[in-house]
Amino acid sequence: MRSKKPGQNQGLVSMNRRKVMGTAAAAASGIALMSGAKSASAHEGVVQRSMVKLPPMHNQRKPEVAMLLYPGVTLLDLLGPQTVLAPSCNVHVIWKNTDLLETDSGIIMKATSTLDECPKDLDVLFVPGGEFSVMTDPVVLTFLADRGARARYVTSVCGGSIVLGAAGLLKGYRATSHWAAKDQLHLFGATPQEGRVVRDRNRISGGGVTAGIDFGLVLLAELLGEDVAKLSQLALEYDPAPPFDAGTPEKAGPVIMDKMRRWLGPAGDTLTAMCTTAAANMGQYTPLAK
Repeated sequence: MRSKKPGQNQGLVSMNRRKVMGTAAAAASGIALMSGAKSASAHEGVVQRSMVKLPPMHNQRKPEVAMLLYPGVTLLDLLGPQTVLAPSCNVHVIWKNTDLLETDSGIIMKATSTLDECPKDLDVLFVPGGEFSVMTDPVVLTFLADRGARARYVTSVCGGSIVLGAAGLLKGYRATSHWAAKDQLHLFGATPQEGRVVRDRNRISGGGVTAGIDFGLVLLAELLGEDVAKLSQLALEYDPAPPFDAGTPEKAGPVIMDKMRRWLGPAGDTLTAMCTTAAANMGQYTPLAK
């Protein structure tokens, strides 16, 4: 959800000495973030894992999942569901190129596949939230409109639903997003709905940031059955018991919400203007000719 100051991403192209990628292993499985259609060893400069790779959790066909990566992406939006899905699916982490890029938390990443290399027909198209400038990128929106028209499931976490909306993929659907962005969904013809995970036909959206794990488990159960999802939950030891009950505006209360508004500053007004412009343009993004 964080907006970056202009120029904050400058200098990434010169980071030649950053040979060790920021990776994250799925608990008890050793599946790295660079896993998917291409192995980690296929990426120059990636230090290979020494741990033993466990077999898949199922003997079914592995679903094809494309997860969008982009500069300024909210890392946990992507990493939460990726960690759930990677041991059981062919996960393609995709962007325009495979250059190093910076996530919202400063972790440096790169895609496993380019947009052009992404499979044409997907079981899952997934978009995480982050810098909302991506929803004005015609290359990205055309790609999403194309793959989303054929994907078995079109999905998102956090502000990713706003990006799907800009691509014209949520018109007439119920969806959710981060609490600070959810009301913008109506600009794209979607119906905002409360919920940690919201499903409307083949659209599945998760709430803000940490809802990505819940979303991933719901999606995994849909793809491969509840037992596989439960195995993944157990492997991750996902049994949340937060130390504070302040994870929604209602629970946080007026004092914390007032502090939150002061911290966010004018970002909300900026988002509304960006969404209004994107909504006016969304009709131009249509599937590519086969």
